[in-house]
Amino acid sequence: MRPVVAQRLIALAALGLLAAVIGLAVFSARRDSGAGGRLPERIGPWRYARAAPLARQLEGATTACGVQLRASSMGIADPVLPCGAKLYVGFGGRDVLTQVIATGPVARGARFGITPALAEELGIEHGVTIRWSYAR
Repeated sequence: MRPVVAQRLIALAALGLLAAVIGLAVFSARRDSGAGGRLPERIGPWRYARAAPLARQLEGATTACGVQLRASSMGIADPVLPCGAKLYVGFGGRDVLTQVIATGPVARGARFGITPALAEELGIEHGVTIRWSYAR
């Protein structure tokens, strides 16, 4: 076989291998994103509890869950649920998937503390009754 033909065959084989690797990476990313990127389903009935926004002064602090609070942090504080527990939280016509990012005490009379970014997303300015449910 001539050297030019051999080089072309090697180049075509390398191109085919590269296409296969890219295809596997795309397929794997879609599979790992959880059923085509769908959100996890809600588990059980809606529950209701008081929630209040956390103080903006906590920005920059690191929670007991190891999360550094930023202005964009979306999460919930709860003295009982474990760090990372996934929850749906709703208020008015909005429902948001979030997780427990802090433990410990929250505002007096509230079950949950919600980050300012999550409060803004839900349209909450002060202590209110929210609906919540576990997520799978």
